[in-house]
Amino acid sequence: MTIAPPAAALPAPEAATTGLAPLLLPPDLRLTPELFSRVCEANPEAVLELAADGQVITMTPTGGETGARNTLLCTRLQIWALERGGWKLFDSSTGFRLADGSVLSPDAAAVRLERWQALSPEQRRGFPPLCPDLVIELASASEDGPRGADALRRKMATYQANGAQLGWLLFPEQRAVEIWPGAQRLSNATRLEGGELLPGLVLQLEEIWTS
Repeated sequence: MTIAPPAAALPAPEAATTGLAPLLLPPDLRLTPELFSRVCEANPEAVLELAADGQVITMTPTGGETGARNTLLCTRLQIWALERGGWKLFDSSTGFRLADGSVLSPDAAAVRLERWQALSPEQRRGFPPLCPDLVIELASASEDGPRGADALRRKMATYQANGAQLGWLLFPEQRAVEIWPGAQRLSNATRLEGGELLPGLVLQLEEIWTS
């Protein structure tokens, strides 16, 4: 669901959830994480994130190639996590409530199991109040929009500022990766390793690039 031009108020919940009307948000609207959660519940088809200043960020659904790549990426991470143990994996539908008040959804994320288990059942059901240890984002072919390079670099910086230990920003069209912190760029990348943080994790990027 896309956000329509600025309007004075939100539509009735039944209109937003049935697809009869777009989600309307005033341009100066600022939400707390709690109110943002209610907006997401009332608009399950919308793809939304929340900036630290309370501004709602509307995301567009991914295209077919990005969706296929993300599915394969999450599958490889899950296989590693099941074999290794001690980690919890999350896909792009999971929103994490960061310490700065933002609610962001990486394309893929990994959290140490002890950190996940330390959360209450209520915290696990909502937006988990933690920043993942590993965050991965897939950039779109376009430089513009919320999935473009500039927007995703800002997200990666936000993850790092909120405690992420490692971030991989993948550029399939260029077959390149930026490793955060530091935004070290690897051109013609064919392989990524988790190192000391994620022992035994190896991503063969060629299958990601061509999927």
